[in-house]
Amino acid sequence: MSVRLDAPQEGVPPLVDTPRALADTVEALASGTGPFALDSERASGYRYSQRAYLVQVRRQGAGTHLIDPIAIDDFGPFAELLREDEWVLHAATQDLPCLRELGLHPPALFDTELAGRLLGRPRVGLATMIAEEFSLELAKEHSAADWSVRPLPEGLLNYAALDVELLLELRARLADELAAAGKLEWAQQEFAALLQAPDIVVSPEPWRRTSHITDVTTPRGLAVVRELWQARDQLARRLDIAPGRLLPDRVIIAVARRHPLESALPDMRELRRREPETWAAAYERALSLPASALPARRGPGRGGLPDPRQWPRVNPPAATRLTAVRTAVRALADEHGLPQENLLQPAAQRALAWSVTGYGADEVREILRRAGARPWQVDLVTPPVLDALHETVRQD
Repeated sequence: MSVRLDAPQEGVPPLVDTPRALADTVEALASGTGPFALDSERASGYRYSQRAYLVQVRRQGAGTHLIDPIAIDDFGPFAELLREDEWVLHAATQDLPCLRELGLHPPALFDTELAGRLLGRPRVGLATMIAEEFSLELAKEHSAADWSVRPLPEGLLNYAALDVELLLELRARLADELAAAGKLEWAQQEFAALLQAPDIVVSPEPWRRTSHITDVTTPRGLAVVRELWQARDQLARRLDIAPGRLLPDRVIIAVARRHPLESALPDMRELRRREPETWAAAYERALSLPASALPARRGPGRGGLPDPRQWPRVNPPAATRLTAVRTAVRALADEHGLPQENLLQPAAQRALAWSVTGYGADEVREILRRAGARPWQVDLVTPPVLDALHETVRQD
């Protein structure tokens, strides 16, 4: 049975929102020892930008510190201090981009969420892992809060401090479990890869991520989605408002699904509420496009390859190989208690199935390395994948 943890053991620290207070924080953290537990809070559901609106840091012997990055311009001494030791984060890919915007760069990393995945944990949310390891229930009622508000309410500061309260202890336990499972080297390679990964992977057609876009079945309807999405994105960026607050995806899809697509926008409240001229202009652009400028029903596949659903038509041998590779990876992942995507990224599986020709170990290894697979993944995956590929040849 879990005991609810409602407040940090040392109380909620004061907000660090002046250069003098940040200098005191740097001095306090410098007196501590070991890794830094870090977290950040953004306002993703409220703002367009992914900037940090609060940074939490904790170190053994130095306590927890809550820093307001909106109120402070110079993070130089703080950034220099943080380069001295490992950072511990939960779901690092969410926090690293906005921390790097502040000039904060980790020398080494331990991601407790990724560690949980490598250990085969079915649920890797921070609150769940804290409950499993320490029988403590974290208060999580502010997880969808607007962190851009000022002043920040005491309840939000309390919630933020709890996110790093036990992160160092969790890191220690997970490291021991990884070592016992023979997976610590795997984790270290994964953490190193996180440090090298780009903050943003730009999609060539990001509008195709609109929710329920598969409900739109005509090229003209897809043009409506594209034009409305792009108009919304430009406006949201300018106003720093989350796009869905300007115009929900469901409205874009409802407009694009109309049959026939009439010359005027439908009379919907969301289309009248804010910037109606913007939506009308985008809709008119979509309807006026020549057929040659309409988007294809399916966008480009990831990694420059066709969508795998097209492979049976455009490259049947590659489609057969992809099925074999996926089956082999799935079985190996189950054997080692890993999610498939952590054993070998789907993009690497597709690259291998599309590109392999000679079915030799050296070729498979080289394709996987070029696709970003880590050494531990290459070593583990190559033998069973080779067997699966050779089986496809025998079946032919």
